[in-house]
Amino acid sequence: MSNLQNEQIYMVVENQIATIYMNRPEKRNALSFEMWESLNEYVDQANRNREVKVIIFRSTTEEAFSAGADIREFETRRSTVDEMMTYSAVMGKLEEKVASGIKPTIAMIQGYCVGGGCELAVACDFRFSDPTGKFGITPAKLGIVYNTQATKHLVDLVGPSNAKDILYTGRIMGADEALHMGLINRIYHPEQLEDETYRFAKMICDNSQYSVRGTKKIVHHILHGGKEDNEEIMGLIIDSVTSEDYKEGVDAFLNKRKPNFPFV
Repeated sequence: MSNLQNEQIYMVVENQIATIYMNRPEKRNALSFEMWESLNEYVDQANRNREVKVIIFRSTTEEAFSAGADIREFETRRSTVDEMMTYSAVMGKLEEKVASGIKPTIAMIQGYCVGGGCELAVACDFRFSDPTGKFGITPAKLGIVYNTQATKHLVDLVGPSNAKDILYTGRIMGADEALHMGLINRIYHPEQLEDETYRFAKMICDNSQYSVRGTKKIVHHILHGGKEDNEEIMGLIIDSVTSEDYKEGVDAFLNKRKPNFPFV
């Protein structure tokens, strides 16, 4: 662990949960281009790892989940159209992996969750915060126009009017307002946030991953305009009836025991 803690992004896999840490406390986890690339790499590793059932993003500091993209790089990494497109592609690739990848994702938030950091959290399936959470997406303060993918994630989460509020004003809101708006799912006491986040993740781990991943795929399908089962989803539904998870779930229910689902 000591060697990992020297890295600005690192991952720990334990109890079927991959925790991806952002570790640049002196800059409130302002995300450099290299950090965005590392986040992509670790998400890929977690998705390939058969032991991992849930991915959690968190910070090593209570001061910030992430204050967003490193603005200092805008004059170097994003000073031309080509550079901006390259930078945005890396961010967009990460968001799509988080939003539509096969494994559930959770953002555990304390302190500032702003700009690209909030963008990452919005792409997750769930967002849990303590009362110190401060949320905002600030393109209007930088002269930036967010792309359709990132904006859609926000609109899907909070609705068009609230999304306009967030993006037009670029204001920073507290955890209570973020919860009321639907931007986050839960607020926990600071001393409970970690335990409750991992308890929730463990609940997901204990359930059928065939069902969990199928549900994530179907919700993604609905959010992208799907109104009926397509061929892939129909295949998932049909296959579930003959799956080992289905057999185990029914047998466990009938015998009043905890199921041990074989699908990973």
